[in-house]
Formats: sequence, structure tokens, C-alpha cells
Amino acid sequence: METKTVQSDKSIGFAALFGVLTLVGAGLMIAGPDQLTQAIGFAFAIIAASLAVSGVHIFQ
Repeated sequence: METKTVQSDKSIGFAALFGVLTLVGAGLMIAGPDQLTQAIGFAFAIIAASLAVSGVHIFQ
């Protein structure tokens, strides 16, 4: 019985891309000039981190 496996580096690239975007959002959260900008940075960081984890699982 033969099974087909596909190896792809998409999961690594996807995680790296959204990992960088998570850091950008966290930086905005820390260095934002007002509370609204910091909240937007937090939301951006959480969404990007969720997509990074999801991307690893989807493309695996």
C-alpha cells in the first residue's frame, strides 16, 4: 500500500510572515501614542498570531 505525502515549506513561510506581523502589532501596542492605537496594535497582534498558528496547521 502506497501513500502519497506532500512536503511543503508554506507552513514555515506562513508562520514567519505572520510572526513578523505579530511583532509589529506588539510593538505598536507598546509604543503607541494613545490608548486607541495601543488597542489596535493588540488586536492586530492577536489576529496575526492566530493566523500564524492556523497557517502551520493548515499547510502541514
